[in-house]
Amino acid sequence: MKRIFPSLSATLAAALLVLAPAACFPQQGAPAQQSLTWDQVKAKFEAANPALKADALGVDEMKAAEITAFLRPNPQFTASTDGTQIASHSGVWQPLVGNQAQGNVSYLHERDKKRELRQESAKEGTRISASQHRDLERNLLFNLRSAFVQTLQAKAVLEMAKADLAYYDNIIQISQDRFHAGDIAQIDLDRIELLRVQYEAEIQTAIVNLRTSKIQLLELLNDRTPVEQFDVAGAFDFTADLKPLEDFRQIAIDERPDLRAALESLQQAQTNHKLAQANGSTDPTFSAWYTWNPSFNNPNDQQTLGLSVSVPLRIFDRNQGEKQRTQIDIGRNQQLTEAARAQVFSDVDSAYAQVESNIALLRPYKAQYKDQALRVRNTVTYSYQHGGASLMDFLNAQSDFRAVELAYVQLIGSYLTAAGQLNLAVGREVIQ
Repeated sequence: MKRIFPSLSATLAAALLVLAPAACFPQQGAPAQQSLTWDQVKAKFEAANPALKADALGVDEMKAAEITAFLRPNPQFTASTDGTQIASHSGVWQPLVGNQAQGNVSYLHERDKKRELRQESAKEGTRISASQHRDLERNLLFNLRSAFVQTLQAKAVLEMAKADLAYYDNIIQISQDRFHAGDIAQIDLDRIELLRVQYEAEIQTAIVNLRTSKIQLLELLNDRTPVEQFDVAGAFDFTADLKPLEDFRQIAIDERPDLRAALESLQQAQTNHKLAQANGSTDPTFSAWYTWNPSFNNPNDQQTLGLSVSVPLRIFDRNQGEKQRTQIDIGRNQQLTEAARAQVFSDVDSAYAQVESNIALLRPYKAQYKDQALRVRNTVTYSYQHGGASLMDFLNAQSDFRAVELAYVQLIGSYLTAAGQLNLAVGREVIQ
């Protein structure tokens, strides 16, 4: 007797009709998720990340130090009195008779533009701190982008696992119908049903990975939103267009904040050497005083003015060591600048090679392997349902399809992570 079984396409259509209302009408009372794009996540991170905000305050501290560096020396004022005496004719102490009072004002004059050089060194220190702040932001943005990509990848894997389970549940239903019709044995049905646990385990693993990725994102954002109410949205795909390597190298030379900080450190070292030379020069101290002297022998000598100049004698140059140290520091910073430049090229070249490798793998997956795996799965499934393929062929086709599908999703994640690494190496976002 000829047995008639429902076709696979008809059963899938029926399953979609059952699942469609649930997808279109979510459960009442479920918390609404806050879905953020990459630009929104980035803006929120820049406004709320405590490590970034603390480092920005360090830049403000360096800015305040510029004021201190340019301060002039304060003048010195000295008041003195002398001449308290005992009158000889009476033997009586008269403290206010015949006293000499003097007021003295002195000022240290700094030569050779010491103040200007101190201010310039402080400004360069502020510029270095600002560049280091941008470098910290660059690295933290890479961590943020990696967490964002991991979240998108975990969402894609979870959706894939749910779709695979829904498809396999349909296969189980068809197999049960075949078993009740006597077309397959109990052992074959048991093996098909036992395989379902792998799909359930994949879903649970994907749920945990998605939740973990969201928690990492919330930590970087300093956000206390419940995980169930937080979500991100973005394109989980790749682009095959890639500019030449030399373009990325030039952008990195112009944009990398750590290289800029190294160049600014070299400039500050040169300024500090000039300051050390200036500090070796002598600074005169100018003084002026007024004296009230009630001289009884000379009635015209009661009020006097005086001026003086004090100049240190540079018998020993006590700043010679600082001059030598700052000169050595210039050479040290030159070498550090060259090392930073070499690191820039190394980072760009390595990240570029990784992006190229991922694109080379993704192209055949997207153009050929995914469609082939889907075709093989559907063909073998149809053949198995109609008795033209063995159970092992059917299970292997299912496994191969899932492996290809998962590999493609993981390659997309690797590509986006490598693109973030290239953005990190270049110093700004060149690949979205």
